[in-house]
Amino acid sequence: MIIAHHLIWTAYGWWLPNDPRGSMSRSIASDVIAELGELHYGRKCVQPSSRELREFFKRAEDRLKFERVEFSPNEVQVIANAMRETIRSHVYTCYACAIMPDHVHLVIRKHKHQAEEMIQYFQADSREKLHAANLRAPNHPVWGGPGWKVFLDSPEDIRRTIPYVELNPLKIRRPRQDWNFVKQYDGWPFHRGDRMQSTSKR
Repeated sequence: MIIAHHLIWTAYGWWLPNDPRGSMSRSIASDVIAELGELHYGRKCVQPSSRELREFFKRAEDRLKFERVEFSPNEVQVIANAMRETIRSHVYTCYACAIMPDHVHLVIRKHKHQAEEMIQYFQADSREKLHAANLRAPNHPVWGGPGWKVFLDSPEDIRRTIPYVELNPLKIRRPRQDWNFVKQYDGWPFHRGDRMQSTSKR
């Protein structure tokens, strides 16, 4: 039984279908992007060096339809404000959030919406806020695609994923993020005194 989702998606241009790290794409729609390299579905066992990744991004710059931009601290705050509204509007429960310069991590409790739907709402609302604030051109896509999700099916999975998400900013020497829409995980769907049983149906 799925009890939460780890949602991840990237900013525009930061994880292309033929990214040397591998990707979740099964096809490349653009011929000019296809020329950058072969498609590899899933993360590669051997990851490219930082130098190889920088070279790939450099070669990709002239082939992208829109500018690839990292989120500034001000833009991160705008995105966070939009996420707060999305969470309130749809009554989501968020256990962790990291808004990085080029991607986003969220841990969201199971909801009537599928993971893909939740990502769509988060992306649409934050894109609208960035456009309204004139922080992106009206036709700029902002996000790089539908993202992906990891199913969390036990409290242990959630407790392990939360610190992973929270530590993301620290890994690139940015301040720890403390968002007021993030709720402390309380062990849901179990309660104190319940006999802990695996909720997994593997």
